[in-house]
Amino acid sequence: MTNQETIFSKIISREIPADIVYEDDLALAFRDVNPQAPVHILVIPKQPIAKLADAEYGDRDLMGHLLLTVKLIAEQLGLSNGYRVVINNGNDGGQTVDHLHLHILGGRHMKWPPG
Repeated sequence: MTNQETIFSKIISREIPADIVYEDDLALAFRDVNPQAPVHILVIPKQPIAKLADAEYGDRDLMGHLLLTVKLIAEQLGLSNGYRVVINNGNDGGQTVDHLHLHILGGRHMKWPPG
């Protein structure tokens, strides 16, 4: 876990505006300001976990909640043809904000390998 303030913690506290598409007690989801697909949503836990590698066994319910939240948002956005879920972890994984976040990418065919 981290106590370091990030842009995502400022979005959670409403210090920074975001185009929020979903919120509950554990998670917040909003449109990415630099979308990489027609649909690009970020799902973040309200609990500050810096990256996936920092999640612990005690976080298992939260981690499952995040994945089910992705499923719910994808259904609400009509991504019935499919979508990609990405979690970047650390510098080499392409993570740029030290707050765990799941990318929902959809609205077009995804290629493999992702890069």
